[in-house]
Amino acid sequence: MKPLVLKNARIIDPSRHLDEVGTIIIGDDGRILASGADALNQGHPDGAEIRDAQGLVAAPGLVDARVFVGEPGAEHRETIFSASRAASAGGVTSFIMMPDTDPVLDDIALIEFVLKTARDKALVNIHPAAALTRGLKGEEMTEIGLLKQAGAVSFTQGRHGLADTQVLRRAMTYAREFGAVISLEARDPYLAVNGVMNEGLFASWLGLAGAPREAELIPLERDLRIAALTKAAYHAAKISVPESVEAVRVARNRGANATCAVSINHLSLNENDIGEYRTFFKLSPPLRTEDDRQAMVDALANGTIDIIVSSHDPQDVDTKRLPFGDAADGAIGLETMLAAALRLHHSGQVSLMRLIDAMSTRPAQIFGLDAGTLKPGAKADIALIDIDEPWIVTKDTIQSRSKNTPFEDARISGRVVSTYVAGRLVHSL
Repeated sequence: MKPLVLKNARIIDPSRHLDEVGTIIIGDDGRILASGADALNQGHPDGAEIRDAQGLVAAPGLVDARVFVGEPGAEHRETIFSASRAASAGGVTSFIMMPDTDPVLDDIALIEFVLKTARDKALVNIHPAAALTRGLKGEEMTEIGLLKQAGAVSFTQGRHGLADTQVLRRAMTYAREFGAVISLEARDPYLAVNGVMNEGLFASWLGLAGAPREAELIPLERDLRIAALTKAAYHAAKISVPESVEAVRVARNRGANATCAVSINHLSLNENDIGEYRTFFKLSPPLRTEDDRQAMVDALANGTIDIIVSSHDPQDVDTKRLPFGDAADGAIGLETMLAAALRLHHSGQVSLMRLIDAMSTRPAQIFGLDAGTLKPGAKADIALIDIDEPWIVTKDTIQSRSKNTPFEDARISGRVVSTYVAGRLVHSL
């Protein structure tokens, strides 16, 4: 690989609180030699490819901490390769793959399968999350230490909850000893059992069963209490209401090692977008009110919410082209996470530095990944972004095998122009 010089870019690197026009120099080993306004003073390597990135933002490649992939078992929805292609188009250079596959990622051999397939086929870095319990059944915990040693970067129940608090306490205790992160989606299986959207007036108008916010808040507060009890590193995989934000803040003040995420959908959309039973907007947790959405944006801006995730969950026509109550939850999001997030920058609600931090630097820190920075010596995982370029999300532009995006036909400003992984160009418009 030839050395590469990206000059005249606006470099935004939250790991160094850096926002300046400068140059990034990448060596032939795929690592950054220099990055900043004074980088060219060091000269550039002989034979380097020089690219003028004037007018573009150079940011650390995005890190998506919640991505569902069909392989193994449901390759018709998404393969490891197709997910990596979609990720590269969205500026995502690393993502954490959920264990909800067939078979479930609860065994060392399956973790090794994902890592080997990713090395052989993927365009970006893929890090598997292992199942916290065998088969995601919530009864018997997996071999946390061995799975972490094999390459699992976190432990989760994926789309599933964990009702047994004794199993959760035992798992968190083991995870603490191995320095592992427990990541759970807070969803009470009983309060939310029939709910297909947010409980409230709009659900009543549509004649649909609602899920109350307590279905998220009660298990979240329980998990936070057990995290404080065990001193484990706990990550709330997706929160969607301001009461959950407050619960996390209070738990931190009590000493809990807790972080949290919000999906890009809950920052960009609200329950009114469901319209006339549009199943691409059927999500878990459900889309909330506009006041809730605004509260989540505020919590992201002030740093209470740590990270943004795409919650990429590919579904095909057999699971989405159904009556709203029968359709599967989930939407794809790898390709649109950044563009949708830039709406918050353009509206002046969240700074560009905080957005990049929430989608790159902070998730890399939480899960211990070699990513999320443009400092010298780091891997050259870089997204070049035109933050003002207008485009329309259409089926033809989607790289994912599944097309269930809530942003279909949306007009968006801001797009990834090029994506580099370890200095290699993996996506370009």
